[in-house]
This record gives sequence, structure tokens and C-alpha cells, in this order.
Amino acid sequence: MNARNLPSIDGNLLLEALDATDRALLAPHVERREVSRGDVLFRAGDDVSHVTFPVQRCVVTLVVPLVDGKSVETATIGREGAMGGVVSHGYLPAFGQAVVQVGGSVIRIDAARLSEAKHVSKGIRDLFVRYADCLLAQVLQSVACNAAHTIERRCLRWLLTLQDRIGTAELPVTHELLADMLGVRRAYLTEVLGRMQREGLIAIGHGRITLPDRIRAEAGACECHATVRRHFEEVMGAVYAPGGRIIAVDVAEPERLRPPSTVVREGSP
Repeated sequence: MNARNLPSIDGNLLLEALDATDRALLAPHVERREVSRGDVLFRAGDDVSHVTFPVQRCVVTLVVPLVDGKSVETATIGREGAMGGVVSHGYLPAFGQAVVQVGGSVIRIDAARLSEAKHVSKGIRDLFVRYADCLLAQVLQSVACNAAHTIERRCLRWLLTLQDRIGTAELPVTHELLADMLGVRRAYLTEVLGRMQREGLIAIGHGRITLPDRIRAEAGACECHATVRRHFEEVMGAVYAPGGRIIAVDVAEPERLRPPSTVVREGSP
């Protein structure tokens, strides 16, 4: 296939961080599709045969469903990342489920094809090892946050994480969605949001929540948001705009970045 006719992998920062040679390895296997809010990309127990990369403002949340019908967020992934077979060879049963929170486009690559490309290219292998480290950090920090911090701080942490990925002060979030992500009853969350609005931390609209002052929101959130953000900077070379949005991933000079954790390096193919 002529290079000019290869499918585009633009719009996902993880893929855009690859050089031209590595992009050419993946581009023939790229599939684009549109997803809508509420779509479930995979459920717990599914064989996940593809790695999915959100594009532009599309956001997907990894959640763990519980037997009482609740589910709790473990990671929120936008155009800086991917989900499903990221570090494995693919075709493994999923532990949780991936739910689209902000609709848009996604790029899909067969997990076996991606695994082959990792073996061929050190650059692709290093990029995904680094991203796996950051995804694990996000999951672990989410566990700690859910166990140790107040609902108000957890709420701000989640809203800031979403803002980092879509880059707008106005966030397409309903009370029901946020309650699901935080694992609390909607009625209780509504009381909490009301207090936060009276304090000027958020503004509530129909089907949306606005962060009018990001600096105040960051001060009111727990340390978890800043900790994960810093890890992305140190391990992935993540670049953030003044308003908080992730605008680039730069691993062109891996020697200047912190090496991924031993656990992730040993567990990667």
C-alpha cells in the first residue's frame, strides 16, 4: 500500500508520538469507528482482541462492576492513551469493562498485530511499556483515592482528569454518571454537588458541570490528580496546555525520562 494511502493514525497522542517508520508498521492495521456515550467497548470476561485508542475528545472510562449493581471508576482514558491488550498479547479476558463517557472517534488495532509490531520495533515497545506504567499508576492512585479521600476531593479529582482530556471548562457530566464513577448514591452526590456549587468550586447545568476556576479546583482536590499528572510527565513526556489539557506525548528521547517500573517492564511482551 502506498504510504500516502495508509489510514491515518492522527488524533491519538500515543500513536502520534511514534516516528514515521513505526507509524507505517501500524497504519495498515488501523480501523476507525464512531462510538457514542454509553457504548460498552468490552465487558468483564470478554476476550479483548483489539486495542482501542480514543481520538480527539473521545473519553472512555475503565470501571469495575460490583455484584450490587454499582460500578467504580479505575481509570479515565482519552486521546493520550489506549485500552484493551495494551501490555498483553491480546485475546485475554477483560477484568473490568470500558464505557464511553464522551462520544467521538476511536482507532482500533488488532492486539496480535500490535504485539508483532512491538517485537519488530524497540520504539513501539518502549512507548507501550511506558504507557502501561502510567495506566497502572492511574489505577493504583484511583484505588488509594477511593479508600482515603472525601467525596468532594474525589469529585474534583475526577472532573479535573476529564478536563485534562477534553480541554473545556464545561464538562458533559450528569449527576448519574458522576455518581456511578464515584460509586455513591445519586441523591447523596446531589447534596455534595450542591455544597460545592455554593462554595463556587463548580457550576451545575443541565447535563453538564463547569469548573469556573481550575486553580481553585486543583487546590480543593486531593493530591491524586497532581500525582498521576506528574507521573505522565516524567514517564511519558506528557505536555500540558495552560488550561490543563494534555496536548502531546514526547518520548523521542527516552533517556531523559524516568524509566518505567520493573513490574511493568517484566510483564510486557
